[in-house]
Amino acid sequence: MRGAGVWSGVVAVLALASGCAAGADDARAVATAFEDPAGDPAQRCGLLAPASRAALESDGSASCAALIGELPLPGGDVTSVEVWGGEAQVRIGGDVVFLTETGAGWRVTAAACERRGEAPYDCEVEGP
Repeated sequence: MRGAGVWSGVVAVLALASGCAAGADDARAVATAFEDPAGDPAQRCGLLAPASRAALESDGSASCAALIGELPLPGGDVTSVEVWGGEAQVRIGGDVVFLTETGAGWRVTAAACERRGEAPYDCEVEGP
């Protein structure tokens, strides 16, 4: 009986680990597509969380699709992906992208971010 309990625990840990790996892969894919300077602007805007997109368009000067090409989103190689439940951080090229998991999949909440020591990141794109 004791062996069955240990086996169940191992299976549960492996299932959780594979779920985290899938989440990390999905977050990586969304961050990479969002950062791709050759990507379709409308599709890149579709990867933004609604509040982040609204904040980007808040001054009313242009649509997200027009503004996204002006952002410092260099793309590049992914150097790390960290997932905490429904939140993720992807380091890509010289940028840091923050994501949240929604019913529609991973969406970008902040991008074009620079670290400021102990202070929160300073991001060009971020929701309220």
